Amino acid sequence: MKRISFLDYLRITACFMVMLVHASENFYAADASGLAGNVSMLANETNRFWVAFWDGGVSRACVPLFMMISAFLLVPVKKGMTMGQFYKKRLLRILPPMVFFMLVYTFLPLLWGGMTLEQSIQDFKMLPFNFPSMAGHLWFMYPLIGLYLIMPVISPWLEKASAKEERLFLYLFAFSTLIPWLRRFVSAELWGECFWNNFSLLWYCSGFIGYLVLAHYIRFHLDWGNRKRMITGGICFLAGAAFTAWSFWWKGVPGVTIETPMLEWSWEFCTPNVLLATFGLFVMFTCIPERKARPSVEGTARLTYGMYLMHLLFLAPLAKLFIGGDVADPLVPTGLAIPLIAICTFICSAVTAKVISLIPGSRYFIG
Repeated sequence: MKRISFLDYLRITACFMVMLVHASENFYAADASGLAGNVSMLANETNRFWVAFWDGGVSRACVPLFMMISAFLLVPVKKGMTMGQFYKKRLLRILPPMVFFMLVYTFLPLLWGGMTLEQSIQDFKMLPFNFPSMAGHLWFMYPLIGLYLIMPVISPWLEKASAKEERLFLYLFAFSTLIPWLRRFVSAELWGECFWNNFSLLWYCSGFIGYLVLAHYIRFHLDWGNRKRMITGGICFLAGAAFTAWSFWWKGVPGVTIETPMLEWSWEFCTPNVLLATFGLFVMFTCIPERKARPSVEGTARLTYGMYLMHLLFLAPLAKLFIGGDVADPLVPTGLAIPLIAICTFICSAVTAKVISLIPGSRYFIG
């Protein structure tokens, strides 16, 4: 498949943004795990501001960007390729490394006492059903695989649909991004939802499939010039990012334990603000000239899947070096600690993935 240079830059950026998100979690986690669980607590106003800035404002679009990158490359499905051939090609690329790292996160922490044998055995038993307890970031793999499963189904429609018809679907998707807010502030059950039915009115127009269609629309129907893309994209990104950051800052009260979903009330990936920021950033990256990316960029982009899978193995110990034992008074100021943790994690992951890539059969471990 021919490489598209702006996607290489965007893939690296999105990968680093994921690490920024997880670096930030050290500063509002309610326990010493370094990752936000069901409850959170901010130690002080400084952490409140910088987590809102780095995690909410700068990085929250990371997951939808990855979804759009995949969709931009793969939709519509290549002519002549059957559904079975598509599934085989995509799943053989991502499943072996995913399974390998699921096993790594299930058993490796036993070496340093990071989990009990009982927890490890329980995680192993649950592997056919969900990600291990020490690998929360692998939640992303399941909706990504879900997109792969639907791509051959939706491709025939996308090949025939006009720009106007795709926009109509995108309007429905955009409206569906209000659902997380409506559930929180109006009613937990919307438009047919009840204890015997989870599939509401907009179920089939909501979720990450909207980003799939958005990526296709941008590739085939968005006829803006670079100036309009940069200006409009910049405004959309800044507006979406500002709201996302503010929403966390508004709910976060230092010293008070709060349920994480309430603190992150507008951080879900299918909310209007994250959609706006994602669209803006993606459109701006399309302005990168269509020439071959530098070898270092292309090489790093090829490693990002493996880097994503392994990065939590580095992030936790690196965070301790910058934080010490007290997130209220870290060794490095919070505003610097978060990006430095992410940068060091990125470098360690990139170097490790590169070394593994030199081993025969490395695609089964890092993709």
